[in-house]
Amino acid sequence: MAAQRVAIIGAGASGLCALKCCLDEGLVPTCFERSGDIGGLWRFEEQPEEGRASIYRSVIINTSKEMMCFSDFPIPDDFPNYMHNSKIMEYFRMYAQRFDLLRHIHFRTSVCRVAKRPDFAATGQWEVVTESEGKQEAAIFDAVLVCTGHHTEAHLPLSAFPGLEKFEGWYLHSRDYKSPQFFSEKRVVVVGTGNSGIDIAVELSHTAKQVFLSTKRGTWVLHRVADGGYPFDFCYISRFLQLLQSLLPHNASSFFLERKLNARFDHALYGLQPRHRVLSQHLTINDDLPNCIISGRVLVKPNIQEFTEMSAIFEDGTREDIDAVVFATGYSFSFPFLEGCVKVVENQIPLYKFMFPLNLEKPTLAFIGFVQPLGAIMPISELQCRWATRVFKGLQDLPPSADMLADVTQTKEKMAKRYVRSRRHTIQVDYIPYMDELACQVGVKPNLLTLFLTDPKLALEVFFGPCTPYQYRLRGPGEWAGAREAILTQQQRVVKPLQTRARGRPPRSSTVPHIFKVFFSIGLIVATLVYVSLAP
Repeated sequence: MAAQRVAIIGAGASGLCALKCCLDEGLVPTCFERSGDIGGLWRFEEQPEEGRASIYRSVIINTSKEMMCFSDFPIPDDFPNYMHNSKIMEYFRMYAQRFDLLRHIHFRTSVCRVAKRPDFAATGQWEVVTESEGKQEAAIFDAVLVCTGHHTEAHLPLSAFPGLEKFEGWYLHSRDYKSPQFFSEKRVVVVGTGNSGIDIAVELSHTAKQVFLSTKRGTWVLHRVADGGYPFDFCYISRFLQLLQSLLPHNASSFFLERKLNARFDHALYGLQPRHRVLSQHLTINDDLPNCIISGRVLVKPNIQEFTEMSAIFEDGTREDIDAVVFATGYSFSFPFLEGCVKVVENQIPLYKFMFPLNLEKPTLAFIGFVQPLGAIMPISELQCRWATRVFKGLQDLPPSADMLADVTQTKEKMAKRYVRSRRHTIQVDYIPYMDELACQVGVKPNLLTLFLTDPKLALEVFFGPCTPYQYRLRGPGEWAGAREAILTQQQRVVKPLQTRARGRPPRSSTVPHIFKVFFSIGLIVATLVYVSLAP
């Protein structure tokens, strides 16, 4: 039987790992990329490109390198823990070269249409129509992976801001923002306190005359650098802390995190504290905002009530003269090339485990990376691909449509109960629980009890240390011989780029302090049994 052909749409982070996972499973992938290079969101261009995510020159990722890398390809130890977009591109090129991915990519090729074949109910095949250099071609594929991301279509709700049509300054969406040079000595309002909005406000504050940060409901702000100087996610995304969080009521977990964030700077004092709890929003991460606010370079304001020719009037009645507005108001997502297979309504799309449409006769279409995790997305996309490719091959089955619909409905209800109602909160997932859900499907979730009995040193790192992607290569399909060593040396790769001068005291060699090991070793078996009993 001939190997199955898989069409991959997009050559960003998700598209690259989709290619590799297809090759690992013996499938024949063809990736269609509308631009001339890989990288997707993370490739900076001076001019935004239609249909592709766009970033500003200074963007630095909010997840640290050990938490965001592909699971069998650690990021070099001398790379910074939080990487500039150019470093991320360097890593992607290394990954593509190492696994010989580029030869499977058709650059400057747009996907115009993806439609079921007439015999789809029997074959599950798709007709994919592409266009390159003005010429259209059609080809038949056995499966399709959609890896186009969800940061391509700017959401710009101009009707929500009366008077904007008579405003004599200029405005733009954060997607079109590239650098602060055009805002020198200007008075600028940034609308929105997500990651882009706060990053742009901070950057503009160094060149603009004055920056106003307008927020409808406030936000909680986390920081990249945790206590002791280690990456925040490296310290706090662990199986042990996830277990504690699952045992505590939602409000109690929020209380402890809010206390920690307010110890860094009082959110109420700085005009940012929202009414909602910290775990009811997608996390905003920035280390520099408090300094900008306390030095007066950024002034926090409420929502804009209306614009006049030269000013903005805020809901508290204050008026500020302004020259420019940056709307950091998020994104919408749609799939115009898909004919009737999925329907997006208010940024909501019914997908089983955020991947599979519910009513296809054959499970040969999957969406990769259409989640917004409280953690890194690259490892999630990779594990999604590992599952999808095994489903395509018939090695694993999906539940009946009714069961998938019930799961989607339950997930939607949980999300609505936990999160603030927003277009931003329709594809939220918690990193470890979602990764473990996927891992259970693939058969690669770490077995902590077995690890403790056979390899206690590794078990301690897996349970108490950061939940790095290597954990999902310890066993099962796609097992990687280097996973154990990668986990036991992850601390060294965090420390390496920080040690740029001679030091008198070497850093600790493990993510788990020695005294912590002594006190918790006895209780590890009990904790592991509790964890296993609570896990899906």
